Amino acid sequence: MSETQETNRLKGDKKIPFRILARRTLEYVRPEWLRFVLAGLLIVINVGLDVVLPLFVRDVTDNLTSDRLDLRRVIIAAVLYFVVYAVNQLFLYWEAMLLQKAGQNIVYTLRMNVFTHIEQMSQNQFTEMPVGALVTRVTNYTQSLSDMFTNVIVNVIRNVLSLFGVYGIMIYISPQLSLLLLIPVVLVFVSSLIFSRYIGKTFRAERKNLSELNTFLNENLSGMKITQIFNQEKRKLKEFDEKNDNLRKSKFRSILGFGLYRPFISLIYIASIALSFYVGVKNALDAAALVAFYLYLSKFFNPIQALADQVNNVQKALTASERLFNLMDVQPEVRDLPDAVDVDHFEGKIEFRHVWFAYVGEDWILKDVSFVIQPKQTCAFVGATGAGKTTILSLIVRNYEIQKGQILIDDMDIAHIRLQSLRRAAGQMLQDVFLFSGSIRTNITLHDTSFTDEQINDACRYVNADSFISKLPHGLDEEVVERGENLSQGQRQLLSFARTVLHKPQILILDEATANIDTETEVLIQESLEKIKNIGTMLVVAHRLSTIQHADQIIVLQKGEVIERGTHQELLHGHGYYYKLYQLQFENREKI
Repeated sequence: MSETQETNRLKGDKKIPFRILARRTLEYVRPEWLRFVLAGLLIVINVGLDVVLPLFVRDVTDNLTSDRLDLRRVIIAAVLYFVVYAVNQLFLYWEAMLLQKAGQNIVYTLRMNVFTHIEQMSQNQFTEMPVGALVTRVTNYTQSLSDMFTNVIVNVIRNVLSLFGVYGIMIYISPQLSLLLLIPVVLVFVSSLIFSRYIGKTFRAERKNLSELNTFLNENLSGMKITQIFNQEKRKLKEFDEKNDNLRKSKFRSILGFGLYRPFISLIYIASIALSFYVGVKNALDAAALVAFYLYLSKFFNPIQALADQVNNVQKALTASERLFNLMDVQPEVRDLPDAVDVDHFEGKIEFRHVWFAYVGEDWILKDVSFVIQPKQTCAFVGATGAGKTTILSLIVRNYEIQKGQILIDDMDIAHIRLQSLRRAAGQMLQDVFLFSGSIRTNITLHDTSFTDEQINDACRYVNADSFISKLPHGLDEEVVERGENLSQGQRQLLSFARTVLHKPQILILDEATANIDTETEVLIQESLEKIKNIGTMLVVAHRLSTIQHADQIIVLQKGEVIERGTHQELLHGHGYYYKLYQLQFENREKI
């Protein structure tokens, strides 16, 4: 990815005003309002209990340094300290549970909404969205947004309340010492402001470099076979080293910032303690008050440091929410029209009327394409690579929208048919069969538990997939690894056929489904195709003309236009483009 296109950004990302961002974010918080209110009350109680704890220490110290020791008073103070501390921890646990439950509910709802939205996007939109960026938004960014409410904002409130509470008691103990503390407080705030600006830049650079590294790994681990086949390990290692080094440098800059900031704040803290002791002793402040003041100093500086740290977390959460909502604002390019209807069953008549289509601008892939396929017919599309064969199949199920013309099924414009109905009626078998991790059963049923074992076995027998499934140790329950790498190409294709037959489509789409398979499996697949023809209208794209000789209609495409159509014999007798393709393939087979 280019330097000008940040990896974890998507095309069309824009700045969302804070007011709108806050309103949309609060929509996810509203269902959990009661938990947040209870947690807020507990925070106030916790801060109050935490603030009074040093007063018990002061009381004990005062008693121990007095001329007359009151043991009973010491024991009472110690017991009260323990009780208050225990109650405080109990409330902290309750508060944490409330916040975490609320946070997990928010994450769950967010992820479901984001994933559902992604599922509705159009095919061409996925080509513009890096998979790594989408994964980051579904997982990391939803968690960051939840953390803002369950951690960041909560801690900001807690720290602000602690500051006011602690400083109020410090004024009560020694107004003079408390006023002197304003000097180091100003220093802390100024240094924290400078630090937050610096660390914000380094943090963004670190996230960018991390996202680029993850994207690189995701792509190259998936394509490791190609890397090894073409002996590209050294070049890929060099690319990885560059991205890894960028991440190391940005991470080091973050570490350097924290390495300078924290010791500086600690230095101010130690200086404040020394100043307190000096002024306290000089002004004859009693030992108990000095000890209490010392304890309050740590309680005073810790929230200040924490607030500085939370600034970056707030920025992180705001960035996450902005990018999440940017993704959710991307509208699917192919959507149901308001008057779209559900269709329970299709006869299978397909018609293209003067269809024009281009993926980009007016770079036409299809030019004024017209044809009619009758119900139950088998129609094959033939032509050179880039002629528009696969595009036609994609348009029938509305993976893309056409620019001109009409596509009709059973004389109904597919634009007025609900996408769910249209795609449910079409079974697609592609050259590159995608199998999910799981079992053979779940890959055939796609986790639809309404199918019985008998139905699954019948579908497998129908397409000859049982010829290899029966030989597996666990049959239908045999494990399928990622992308089905433990199965051959032919076996994956037979599973694709079984999956299609089981779901009983009225329109069957085969895009090079018989390519890249061995001869023995091809025989099984050809037998399966003969049976599948009886199910519904079949559309086939095949480079092997021998596999489509018995098609009811063959449409020949060249540069996006229909140049010939007819049966196999009719086209051969025409001595046109199809005849030349057939002769070329026949000659090649003869040479072999």
